[in-house]
Amino acid sequence: MKVLSSASSPVAVIGAGPVGLAAAAHLVQRGLPVVVLEAGSIVASHLASYRQVRLFSPWRYNIDRAARELLDASGWLAPVLDKLPTAGELVEDYLVPLARTSALAPHIHFGNRVVAISRDGYDKAKTAGREQADFVLQIQTAEGLRELHASAVIDASGTWSQPNPLGVHGLPVLGEADARAQIVHGMPDVLGTDRSRYAGRKVLVVGAGHSAAGNLLALATLAEEEPGTRLAWAVRGNDLRRLFGGGENDGLPARGELGVRLRALVDQGRLEMHLGFGIREVAPGPKGLRVLAVDAAKAPIEGVDEIIASTGARPDLSIARELRLRLDPWLESTDELAPLIDPNVHSCGTVRPHGHRELAHPEAGFYAIGAKSYGRAPNFLLATGYEQARSVVAALAGDLSAADDVQLELPQTGVCSVDLASPPSGGADMGCCGGPAKADTTACCVLDEASKVQGKSGCGCGSKSSSPPVEPANPATRSAVPAAAACCG
Repeated sequence: MKVLSSASSPVAVIGAGPVGLAAAAHLVQRGLPVVVLEAGSIVASHLASYRQVRLFSPWRYNIDRAARELLDASGWLAPVLDKLPTAGELVEDYLVPLARTSALAPHIHFGNRVVAISRDGYDKAKTAGREQADFVLQIQTAEGLRELHASAVIDASGTWSQPNPLGVHGLPVLGEADARAQIVHGMPDVLGTDRSRYAGRKVLVVGAGHSAAGNLLALATLAEEEPGTRLAWAVRGNDLRRLFGGGENDGLPARGELGVRLRALVDQGRLEMHLGFGIREVAPGPKGLRVLAVDAAKAPIEGVDEIIASTGARPDLSIARELRLRLDPWLESTDELAPLIDPNVHSCGTVRPHGHRELAHPEAGFYAIGAKSYGRAPNFLLATGYEQARSVVAALAGDLSAADDVQLELPQTGVCSVDLASPPSGGADMGCCGGPAKADTTACCVLDEASKVQGKSGCGCGSKSSSPPVEPANPATRSAVPAAAACCG
């Protein structure tokens, strides 16, 4: 491990978002030189792009300890810790003041996009003396390309700018490029600046994550206010347990409430639901876009005016191509971290505490932290990134005792006892129940519940789902989760 001193070249932090600024705060506290490289013109440009969205976690989970100490020294007025901020409030009331502190402001450089990283004098293949060489970063600025030497690199650039395409195969579907003017990724401001785009139109939301839920709820409000606004929802799978969540059992009440509200939207028939609808093609139709499924037996979704792709994001690995990285082959996180966060197995809001050791690569001195450290896994929370930043900086400073003392307490999702590696087949032998649909979103037989919402008998009355259980990729290499609890208890 490369231990740094105050006389070393600076540590380059890529990204001035919440985790990048937390890393910078810890570096300053450790007396290590730092330079923060931000591609945007403001701090946390990714967060600012969905500033209208209220976060699940209250302020207490969103403020880094070292950052708070810098802010307190500047006379900062802390928010109420149990209040839920919007993304915009997190930027304006926390990150902007943090970036303006005298301790950090001189080190942050906006309009500096890192396009490549290597070792000074060493390509990827050369070994002897490699760990003693500085990193060299190529940076695109308004004045052109420049180079910066760094003793270590902490990549906190996130994944938001690299959205996944519509295809279940990870590729753009047929016609997606041609329809790009009608496709928005992420979380547009449906009730604000983007209102006119969606009002009175048929909008298809694609995805089964919390961003999809937020978009659907915003569109439902718009539909109440703007006649003619219609909602459609396409989900590639048949199992909505992750999204409906743990309801009142969720350690973050706002996250649990999101699932409850979305479930109510489905129950009330306020949207056009398409389960098991992996998209194969987007094509022009007589009255808008025509969206076709991979399963040719499923009827197309007709007359779509706009598509909101809430399909997640992936890390940009291109900038580190000349570095020696050891990545999990499907998540693109480090191979040590992958078993803790694999969404094929895990759904919980908690992971085992982890720090610099799980984040380390063969390239000594390079770390990806924050959302980028999770690769394609979607279950990242800010508190995780703050602890990563603390541990990594302690390791760079040579304080291995502190670096190894990783402590992380995250709230449960309320569905952690459900075995998401093996979705129920829908048979009565799985414990699915008859009777009316339950309001309790913690029920494990969600296929039974969804069937009843549609006016069908439900699996407890003898019908069986046509969808076979989905096994995780190479499950032998991933940590197991507890078996499913008795259904509808």
